[in-house]
Amino acid sequence: MTEDATDLVARIDDLEIRIAHQDGVIADLDKVVTAQWAEIDRLKRLVGNLADRLGEAESRVDEFMPQKRPPHY
Repeated sequence: MTEDATDLVARIDDLEIRIAHQDGVIADLDKVVTAQWAEIDRLKRLVGNLADRLGEAESRVDEFMPQKRPPHY
């Protein structure tokens, strides 16, 4: 082969190596993003449940707390 052909083959090999590496990185990032979305969904459900429980607790406190001000106010 000529020097130009050898250089071209080397450049193509380098590009193929870079693409293979980038494919691996993209796959790893996809796994991380998928795991993060799962965690975000779990945390959203948890916050929603806590908000519901807080609302229930506040409504129960209102039942037991006097609504008028004590005489010392």
